[in-house]
Amino acid sequence: MAGTISRLPDVGWMLRPLTGIPGVRHAVVVSEDGLRMGHDSAEGLTGEVSRLGVDEAESLAAACAALTVTSQSTVSLLFGDEAGVRQLMIESDSGFVLFTSAGQGASLGVATDTDADVGLVAQQMQLLVAKIGAHLSSQPREPMGRPTS
Repeated sequence: MAGTISRLPDVGWMLRPLTGIPGVRHAVVVSEDGLRMGHDSAEGLTGEVSRLGVDEAESLAAACAALTVTSQSTVSLLFGDEAGVRQLMIESDSGFVLFTSAGQGASLGVATDTDADVGLVAQQMQLLVAKIGAHLSSQPREPMGRPTS
């Protein structure tokens, strides 16, 4: 019996409240293994990445998953295996990137300009996750069994 590959539902439309916040550029939801579940970009952006295409969103999803795993390993080392990561923030010369858990097996990432109200963005991320977190969750995939002859 052959295994089937199912597509993850695209939840990009759920991110529009975040990309409507002044200073927010892009938002992405990723599974813990780095698969893009959805993304959205603010309207009317200029600059190097004015629209997050599928290729860029998939690359960002993989980077987000790597950062999430690395942060969890760091927190476990410093505070024990039971300690969890609530949020990550990266500050660059061009803006901020915030990551937070978005339900079981999923993370939410948001990129902002330097002048964005990062506190407001973080708060709205938490509100969005609380409101639609069940839709953002990525259930663990079952391992494929051995084919039977």
